Amino acid sequence: MKKIILLLFFLSFGLQAQIKVGDSMPTFTLKNASNEEVSNTSFKNKFVLVDFWASWCGPCRQGNKELVKLYKDSDPSKFEILGISVDTDLTKWKKAIEKDNIKFTQLIDPNGFDAKTALLFGVEALPNQYLFDKNGILIAINPTLEEIQNSIK
Repeated sequence: MKKIILLLFFLSFGLQAQIKVGDSMPTFTLKNASNEEVSNTSFKNKFVLVDFWASWCGPCRQGNKELVKLYKDSDPSKFEILGISVDTDLTKWKKAIEKDNIKFTQLIDPNGFDAKTALLFGVEALPNQYLFDKNGILIAINPTLEEIQNSIK
C-alpha cells in the first residue's frame, strides 16, 4: 500500500518530463518582442538551438554574449537560435534583448518556471539549452560552443 501511495504522490506532483537525446522537438508557438506569434515549425531543415533564459539570470546574460557571437559567425540558412525567456516582466525582457544586442529569434513564455514550454522541455534551471539537428531530433542538452559549432559544420 505504501508503494502505491508513493507512486501516486510522485505522479500527482508531476515529475517534469525531461526530453532526451533522440527525441523530436516539441511543437510550440510563442510571441516575439513585436507581439507576433512564431512557431518553431518555421525553422525546418536547420540546426536549432533552443535557449531558455531570463533577464534576471546572471549566467544567462553572460551566455547571451557567447550566443550573439556564435550567431553572428554562423550561416543563418543552416542554424538558428530560439531564445525562450521565462521572464514574467515583458519590459525587463525587452530591455535585456536590447542591452545584450541579441539579433536571433527571441520568444517569451511569461509564466516563469511554470511556462508551458519550460514544462514541455523539463527545464529546471537556467540557462538551459537543447540542440536539434536538421530533422528536429535532439542531439545535445546544454552543449558547449565547440559541440554546437562542430554539429552545424
